[in-house]
Amino acid sequence: MKLGFIGLGNVGGKLAGSLLRNGFDLTVRDLNRETAAPFMARGASWADSPAELANAVDMVITCLPSPEICASVMESEDGVLSGLKSGALWAEMSTTDQTEVLRLGALVKDKGALPMDCPVSGGCHRAATGNISIFVGCDRPTFERAFPVIQAMGRRILHTGELGSASVLKVLTNYLATANLVTLCEALATAQQSGLDLATTYEAIRISSGNSFVHETESQVILNGSRNINFTMDLVIKDISLFQDVAERAGLPLEVSPLLIEIFKDGLERYGAREWSPNIVKRLEEECGAEILAPGFPAEIEDDEPEVPGYEVVPGTTLSN
Repeated sequence: MKLGFIGLGNVGGKLAGSLLRNGFDLTVRDLNRETAAPFMARGASWADSPAELANAVDMVITCLPSPEICASVMESEDGVLSGLKSGALWAEMSTTDQTEVLRLGALVKDKGALPMDCPVSGGCHRAATGNISIFVGCDRPTFERAFPVIQAMGRRILHTGELGSASVLKVLTNYLATANLVTLCEALATAQQSGLDLATTYEAIRISSGNSFVHETESQVILNGSRNINFTMDLVIKDISLFQDVAERAGLPLEVSPLLIEIFKDGLERYGAREWSPNIVKRLEEECGAEILAPGFPAEIEDDEPEVPGYEVVPGTTLSN
């Protein structure tokens, strides 16, 4: 299967790298051709437009920063839809809005092609090693056809149901991760101001009922001072706002979600849209008058996921023979 990948950013570039590492015939496209140079050096082809890419491949993958950018890439005069072949696949791996996935999916179907939403979860470090989780929304035959490509990029793969279901689950999980990050910042700040050793605090949380994936990654980069998980405040606001939109469409008057949006909008105004998201802790550091750091804390994210090829189809999604 010939693949086309559009969007070689923090996550997309790592996913595209996994496809190359697994021997796929890959054509790439990004706004910045220099970003694509390392992929081309490893054997990828370049497309001068999304339409040219779509016309050359059997499966188009998009991984872009916002629903608006994806709509432009798909619908512009030289966009994906103008070059998409009948029978091809379109996999939307961006974190995006369910209504946009369904709208664009209908246009893809009008071209005789098959749409999927395939957002990822687990952080850039897992995307780089092929250990990231992937939600897949589409009909079952499309899932089975695309599975060899999906398993080359991820380790835990969940078929979530029809088109659009994966996008809802993705913003739901990002909402939970954001809530966890904010409460961890408050816990670490409280521990410091109470005179506790922060390295010991980290371990206490890690071995307790308070532990989480967010703690083992984002608390770590807070305490070591790097604050870098390749995710920025503007992307947090986008994701949790998409979750809020889902809740509002369902008629649910949420209480915590609007507060998280308010906290991160304040963080964005103070520190900038491209500030690393864990630096939301700086709001508390300013209140404390001290940095929340643990001297000597590991500089690299420790991850117990094996850095080896492999995949796990989540129970209930086993492929048919």
